[in-house]
Amino acid sequence: MQNNEVSPSGLRQIPRNWISREEAALNEGLTFPDFSGGEIPLLVKRLLRARKVITSDDLEQILNPRLAQLRDPYLILGMEKAAERLTDSFQKNERVCIYADFDLDGTSGLALLFEGLRILGFKNLQYYQPLRLSEGYGFHPHVVEDLSQQGVKLIVTVDVGITALEAVQKAKELGVDVIVTDHHQPAKQLPQALAIVNPNQSGDQSGLGYLCGAGVAFYLLRAVQRKLVNDGILKESNLNLKSLLDFLAIATLTDLVPLVGDNRSLVKAGLLQLEKTQRPGLRKLLSALQLEGRPLTGQDVAIRFAPKLNALSRLENGLLPVDLFLVSDEEKAEQMVKSVLSSNEDRVSLQHQGERLATEILSEWPHKDFVFVSSTQFHRGVIGLIATKMAQAFNCPAFVGSENDEGLIVGSSRLPNGEEGSVLLALQAATTVLNRFGGHHSASGFELHKANQQAFIDLLNRHFQTLDERALTIEQEFDFELSQEDVTEKSMKNLDAIGPFGQGFAVPQFVFRNLKVKSVYELRGGHLKISFHRESAVDKSEARTGNFEALYFSPPSQLRKPVAGVLLDVLGELQWNYFAGKQSVQLLVRDLKEAGLS
Repeated sequence: MQNNEVSPSGLRQIPRNWISREEAALNEGLTFPDFSGGEIPLLVKRLLRARKVITSDDLEQILNPRLAQLRDPYLILGMEKAAERLTDSFQKNERVCIYADFDLDGTSGLALLFEGLRILGFKNLQYYQPLRLSEGYGFHPHVVEDLSQQGVKLIVTVDVGITALEAVQKAKELGVDVIVTDHHQPAKQLPQALAIVNPNQSGDQSGLGYLCGAGVAFYLLRAVQRKLVNDGILKESNLNLKSLLDFLAIATLTDLVPLVGDNRSLVKAGLLQLEKTQRPGLRKLLSALQLEGRPLTGQDVAIRFAPKLNALSRLENGLLPVDLFLVSDEEKAEQMVKSVLSSNEDRVSLQHQGERLATEILSEWPHKDFVFVSSTQFHRGVIGLIATKMAQAFNCPAFVGSENDEGLIVGSSRLPNGEEGSVLLALQAATTVLNRFGGHHSASGFELHKANQQAFIDLLNRHFQTLDERALTIEQEFDFELSQEDVTEKSMKNLDAIGPFGQGFAVPQFVFRNLKVKSVYELRGGHLKISFHRESAVDKSEARTGNFEALYFSPPSQLRKPVAGVLLDVLGELQWNYFAGKQSVQLLVRDLKEAGLS
């Protein structure tokens, strides 16, 4: 069947391959490692072998992540000097400002460090976050001047500052010390800060380069607490570091850093902490999203919880996520959550409008290796979300810009999910026409003048043409095939036992063959709810007749709605469905094809 043909079932076929991780592991002759912790279900064994977990140490880390095994914070380069300076500030009762990025990593790290230092006994604490739209990303010199005038003697950055040469120099001139805590990749020249705490800087041998910005702040807090106690400045600490892991779980899961090493222990404990959080803002938002009173997964936080908070900083309606994080008044928290949900509705509307316009503009785009689109009609707060959608829709790096009346384009770039590569290197190749840029390999920001737009496109095109030829098909990895009989609560409980899942340890994906469609309903927003016939169940304790449900969020525009009676092959994940006080298992569809065509 050709790319543009439509099958009798109404499904438009697009070229995409499903690649089995288990098959690749078996071809390499990989075997499951020994484990002394008891019997492991076959489903879990197959999954971990497919993920190439082949040593006992790796297996132990996944099955039994423990906070007691966290790495020593003083292994991070610059930590000793940073802890000494904060200890000195504590004794002198100096005014200290925490300067954090506006995203949820920076916000969570800000809340974590602010709360932690306050509980330790720091009296003169304040914080600052630049506004996403009106100020933009970065550690800004003009803010340093304002803070100096307010009597601040020490600035501690969170998730920002590793490239802020000018702001740190300004602080030095004004007699303000700066401790930079960050996790982003450093440039060749480092700022002349009093201390730099970044596990990704040259010379660091901590092995903690996978920490997010809030993670680095957490390790700084651990170091400061230890020093205050060990030096006898505090007889004992009343800070329970575990109580702050709800903030850290939010940061780690939303910043898409790998769930490996210490991150696994921190996020697993953090999700449990978030489930029982007594923080009014977080608790009331969980309740409004019907996430309260049940186990939380990484997907709950990254997909349902975090986007609602992110809408606040994207739209700048006066309320910021940190306000919700730190609010102590129940009534204020209630009003804040209403604002959060209202802002999110506005964000969804602006995002969908932008995605439709971007798709229309790119319908005649001439390049196959990347896409670029810019418009005065794109709200600056949602360009990253539009870029993500375009990267997935066109299966290539996407660069999306919001243009103001003066011809300044502020943009975001994204890679398709799961693709190796770097939009950061692509922007670096176009640095001669950019005012500024920065970020991660999979997600970066940039700024340029409209007069340089065509030159920017030409430089991107030249960069991508020098890379290896891109595959013409979309490749989606899955772990292995399951049958409809495996759509059970037992399967879900086995998978829950080896969570959390996220970047670097992806949510398990399975292929189900020859599922018979009973009915299809289109939900608001174009999402699909598909009911499949269940013929039987192998596990008699869960034997069921009737149907099981599947949800397909934001199906691609090339895909027409399937019809009753059709047999489908489905790639997706198992997940819990909570409805009307009942818990059941459903499929979350990532891709589907007419049976026999995959």
